[in-house]
Amino acid sequence: MVVAMQCAQVGGPEMLQPVEVTLTAPGPNQIRLRHTAIGLNYIDVYHRSGLYPLPLPATPGMEAAGVVEAVGASVTGLKPGDRVAYGRGPVGAYAQARVIAAQECVLLPDAVSDQIAASAMLKGLTTWYLLHETFPVAKGDTLLVHAAAGGVGQLLVQWAKQLGARVIATAGSAAKADIARQCGADAVILYRQEDVAARVRSLTDGRGVDVVYDAVGQSTFTGSLDSLKPKGMMVSYGQASGPIPPMELSELGKRGSLYLTRPSLMDYMRDEATYQKAARVLLAKLADGSLRVAAPTPYPLTEAAAAHTALEARQTTGSVILLP
Repeated sequence: MVVAMQCAQVGGPEMLQPVEVTLTAPGPNQIRLRHTAIGLNYIDVYHRSGLYPLPLPATPGMEAAGVVEAVGASVTGLKPGDRVAYGRGPVGAYAQARVIAAQECVLLPDAVSDQIAASAMLKGLTTWYLLHETFPVAKGDTLLVHAAAGGVGQLLVQWAKQLGARVIATAGSAAKADIARQCGADAVILYRQEDVAARVRSLTDGRGVDVVYDAVGQSTFTGSLDSLKPKGMMVSYGQASGPIPPMELSELGKRGSLYLTRPSLMDYMRDEATYQKAARVLLAKLADGSLRVAAPTPYPLTEAAAAHTALEARQTTGSVILLP
């Protein structure tokens, strides 16, 4: 028996309750994985709240790191004792151990700890597709990155700077603004104190930015659109402040023939070769230090509800992990 955090029904953080579950032996092409660290992401909140419905009872969690305990028939490339991580699901990571398809897991370099891997896999894969596929960032592009002190935000700023982009960031406090600057942001806007779109126009000589990466949602959406240059792209990849209200498509035309997209990690990582490639690039950057990830904030697995509460209240910076 292992402990897992499950939701019998959707709702607030208190829906997350510990239960004991029995694991089967790994079948063909599967492994049994003992988790050592579990990543916490906003998609877990969406699953728990019912915004993204799951069959109930549900065990949230899309990423984790751990040690292979057993392998099923036909598994090659992995053996008991190997350190691995995964970052595109399937859901069910909020558990001491699980049985999972071997193809979901990637070997960890010695230089990348389990806690860093668990905190960075899903966020790093998200960063990879946002910068390389959703809007292929090139040298000289100007970006607006919301929530730049968050887990994805910090990676976006660092990686975009390596691609030669100019990065304008937003943050909710002076302390979070300092984090964004340490990651390489060229300018930081305190969005609670300043008109974001007006400041962006000032910083870009009235031109606007090429692309906005917005995981905040409702409270930043209009300002994000107003920060874009003509034919710029709005990438809405989250809604931490609430769902975006309906809008007329004509608004995109009025603002300069803008592009608007709502990307999903599952769509961009659906192809096995793409997933493995992105994971290898990410882990190599973490191993050589070209991407820096601050030590994540840990919570015991059984205190997942408290971790969700802190995340939703935007009291966290960087990443949060659960420790079994």
